[in-house]
Formats: sequence, C-alpha cells, structure tokens
Amino acid sequence: MSGPISRGTVQISQPDTGDEEWEACREPLTSGWLTQGPQVSTFETSFAKRHRVKHALATTSCTTGLHLVLSAIGIGPGDEVIVPAFTWVATANVVLYCGAKPVLCDVESHTYNIDCADLSRKLTERTKAVIPVHLFGLCADMAGIRAALPDNVKIIEDAACAAGASWHGMPAGGLGDAAVFSFHPRKSITTGEGGMVTTNDAALAETVEMMRNHGASVSEEQRHVGPRPYLLPEFNLLGFNYRMTDLQGAVGLVQLGKLDRYIAERQEWAEYYRDRLQRLAWLRMPCFPKDGTHAWQAFVTYVDPQSAPAPRNAIMERLQAAGIATRPGTHAIHLLGLYRDRLGLEPDSLPGARDCDANTMAIPLHNRMSREDFDHVIDTLCSI
Repeated sequence: MSGPISRGTVQISQPDTGDEEWEACREPLTSGWLTQGPQVSTFETSFAKRHRVKHALATTSCTTGLHLVLSAIGIGPGDEVIVPAFTWVATANVVLYCGAKPVLCDVESHTYNIDCADLSRKLTERTKAVIPVHLFGLCADMAGIRAALPDNVKIIEDAACAAGASWHGMPAGGLGDAAVFSFHPRKSITTGEGGMVTTNDAALAETVEMMRNHGASVSEEQRHVGPRPYLLPEFNLLGFNYRMTDLQGAVGLVQLGKLDRYIAERQEWAEYYRDRLQRLAWLRMPCFPKDGTHAWQAFVTYVDPQSAPAPRNAIMERLQAAGIATRPGTHAIHLLGLYRDRLGLEPDSLPGARDCDANTMAIPLHNRMSREDFDHVIDTLCSI
C-alpha cells in the first residue's frame, strides 16, 4: 500500500450537480431577486409536500435552523436540553447559543443514535427539550424517545442527514414538534449551505418565520408586493438574519426533484457494500432498518478493535494510500475541549459515544461513484 496511487481518489462524498442546477440560477440572476423570495417559497412548499408536513421554512443552515427553533420555543438560561453525545458539535452548540445547558446522553453503538434508557436517566425538572439526531440518515427510535419523555418536553429532530428518510412509514421532519434539515454539500441534496425547519405547529412556524427575518412582522416578499410601499414591518421579537437566498432556493428545487432517485441509488449501493463486506468479521456494517427508509447520507462502519488486523486509524491511512477517502463517523462531544471543560465529563462516562468516536469509519458512498469505485473500496478493504 506504500507505492504511488494509480487512480484518482474516491471521495468520501461529492455533490451531484450539473447543468440543471446551473440553469435554475438563471431566473433569480436575471430577475434581480437574489435574496429570499419566490424560489425559496416554492422550494419550501415542495419540501413540505415531500415530507408530509404543514410548514417548511428555509434557513441559512441546519445550525441556524436549530437555533431558531430553540429560540422560538423559549429555551433560555436555566433550561436543559438533552442531546446525543455522538453527533456533530452544532447539535450541542445551539443549546449554548440560547444560554441553556446541553445535557449529553449516550448512544447505541449499533445504530449510533440516542440511547433511550440513558435518555430517561438524564431527565430533570429543568429538561425542556430533547434533540434526537437521525445520524447518517437512520431515524432515531421515536417511539422509545416519546415513551421516555413527559408531555411537556419538546422533541426537535436534528434531521441534518435525513432528507427523504422515514420511520414506520412517516417521513422524517414530522416525527417531533419540529425538525431541521441540512443542505450542506455532504448531504444527499445540497444548496451549498442551507437548512430547512419543518413543523405541523402553525404558531411555531409563524414565530420561526418572523425570527429568521430579524423578527419582522411581515416578510420582505410580502412588503415588496404590497400596495403601501411606505410601510415598514413591526418588530416585536428579537430575531436573526437567517434567510436563504433565492439562488439557493432555485438549486434546492432541482435537487429535491432528484431526492428519491438519489436515495434509491444509495440504498442499492449500501446493500452492495453490505453483501460483499459482511464476511469481514472485524468490520461491522451499519444498521439497515426493517421499519423505515435509511437516507444513507453516509455509510458508516465500525472497526472492531479486538479483531481488526490493525487499529482503525492505521486502516484509514492504508485506504488513503490506495486512493480511498474515509472519515471517522463523527465525534464524541464530551471529548471535545469546549465541552470537556464546560461539563467536566470523563471519557468513560458516555461509553457508547466514546467507542463510536474511536472505532467508526465512513467509507465512500455518493451518487457520483461508479461500480469500479465501489469495487475498489471493497477489494482494498478485503485485502487488509
């Protein structure tokens, strides 16, 4: 594995964009309406229809969308919000943005999602919300989560990886009080950066609508097409500038039209990986749900430290030398300096997250890979 790379690198992820997305930008560029406007509005309507929710509101990112939702439901100092300890740091950061305390909950090592038994142990009288993450596109155990929570605790889905995913026939996005999706380039569909808040709660949607636009009582689109141009909006809420651009909305519409095909292709290739790699006793395959649709934002394996032929990091280095990009699944938040110092948790206090941090390995899976690419990954893993 130490010789020169004889082929191009198989990327861990690569957005599938082309002429259709390019052409979609023509309308906002020629009309001059570049900020949030008709393209974003159509994207929101289409996204809500696809995910079977009443309201969808586009934002600058999933992170800002989560911040908006927590702010809109009144999370603040003295409140606690439970988040899984194995997730991207933004899931916990948004709780700090509100002045509240993130309470880290352990995860299951086979699903990488929130451990409902530990969730029950982490509840206090100050718990106001929980943010289950549908990590890598696999929906969390929503029945177990609901059973663990009192009625007054809100459920906010971190659906960053889960566009198009479903649980018991219900699409992600409508499984809790609200949800937020990501359109980062490593996600199944992309707008470059961007996010989408979804909810069936009309009052919450109205508050999020105002707060994403500085707290304005009417949107820019409503104000510009209204009959009284001298009127400025009223501001009764402290809001933010978290609006999506119409350029992104135009691209998002095109990408959304490809979502179901993208997921079907990823499902096929995920099964291809599973069928050819499951003979490697040291490499555990990700969970394939029997009662839902996995969005396959990433194909995250688990390297067994007891039986693997080399440590996880050494295996990743050998794959890199063979022209195959890999990544750890994500990180354990309690091992990061900011949260280690703030919360004072020991590594072993959240053993599921600790082990996932040390042993998960994402291998390439995206819609621009060829069969040759997949076979190269498989053959290289089997040769280690």
